Amino acid sequence: MDRVRASLPPLSVGLVDALGVEARRAKAALYLVGGPVRDILLGRAIRDVDLLVVPGDRAARIARAALPSRGRVVEHGRFGTVRIEAPDVTLDLAGARSETYARPGALPSVQPGSLEEDMARRDFSVNALALALDGGPGSRKLELVDICGGLADLEAGKLRILHRASFDNDPTRMIRGARLAARLGFNLARGTRTALGAALDRAAMDGVSGERLRREFDKLFGDARLGLDPARALGLLARWGVLGALVPGLDWPKSAAAPVRRLGKLILEPAWRSSRLRPWVPGLALWLAPLRPALRRRFLQRIAVRGEAAERIAGFPGDRNRFLARLSRARGRGALDAVLAGTHEEFLHALLASADPAMRRRILRWAAEDRNRRSPLSGQDLAHRGLEGPAIGRVLARIRAAHLDGAIANREEATALAEEWIRRRAGRNPTGRR
Repeated sequence: MDRVRASLPPLSVGLVDALGVEARRAKAALYLVGGPVRDILLGRAIRDVDLLVVPGDRAARIARAALPSRGRVVEHGRFGTVRIEAPDVTLDLAGARSETYARPGALPSVQPGSLEEDMARRDFSVNALALALDGGPGSRKLELVDICGGLADLEAGKLRILHRASFDNDPTRMIRGARLAARLGFNLARGTRTALGAALDRAAMDGVSGERLRREFDKLFGDARLGLDPARALGLLARWGVLGALVPGLDWPKSAAAPVRRLGKLILEPAWRSSRLRPWVPGLALWLAPLRPALRRRFLQRIAVRGEAAERIAGFPGDRNRFLARLSRARGRGALDAVLAGTHEEFLHALLASADPAMRRRILRWAAEDRNRRSPLSGQDLAHRGLEGPAIGRVLARIRAAHLDGAIANREEATALAEEWIRRRAGRNPTGRR
């Protein structure tokens, strides 16, 4: 138990202990399951805590009893899962269940089940591991439940499905398998690779909704926030034939690998971190840029990407070329700022990832030093001097460019520049309109 506590995110330890206490009071068993158990055994950091309650109908009661102050319990009745959301921690708690599928690609129907049934419904054997937790103090050994042979597959570095129909039931497991293989450096077991190909031959992907597929690609590119390389997972999906099954002709162009890899590194840079960034938008833009416009559009339609995101991704190649041409003509830091200021964060990430080394250095310097520099004068300052309308914006742009280029250093010099502009403007406009 000491090893488990040391592996858990620190803010989650108290809540896990409290859930263990409440589980004992409810005469239920609490398990740490899936990815967290796998990562503990591999000596990797745990980012998400997944817990299982047996019998499953007590999960919500246990969650409410252990709820911290100012927290809340969100129940997802269809899937028998509960999310505990507190100011400092979020945990997922599920009741043991079994699943059946009405058709390939459909969401499952869920029924209460045993621990064995819950393990058997999972995607890969390395995710079908459970540690029995008692929530009490001390360093006692915990029971490791390995019903599906996950330990042997961990040692062999293999991803193995638990039954032949696994990919037919849920074809999105192919995408999760590529993410997991890229993350762990594992390979598909021989029978699993055969089953994947057979499911593709049966057009299993056709039954998956676009929204579900988009969420899977959202997670794939979101793995970059964990320091992982989305390019590796996309390469695997191409090699396994999954991309071509989504849209005929869809591929993973070699020319996209380096920009997508740079994007993954860029997302981790402190100067470029943004809570508003959706990594899948610049990620898809860079991946699809070398492909034909019609193919880009078909894939975006297949994964239900619409509106401004679809336009930004589909139009990225042309927009990128126009911006890079403007940037190449920009002389001085003020001119560069005039091109980049106000650019959408997602486009800016894709632009930087696809630029040449010299241009990347210029954009990185702008982001680190110039993007957030305040101008010596504000629009209100200029309004007090009698300027109005579009003239305020034009003068502000001149002042900001001069400030970034080092031509003016302080508020006094900026005020003098503004007054000079106003005098010249008045000389050209004898009516006095500004």
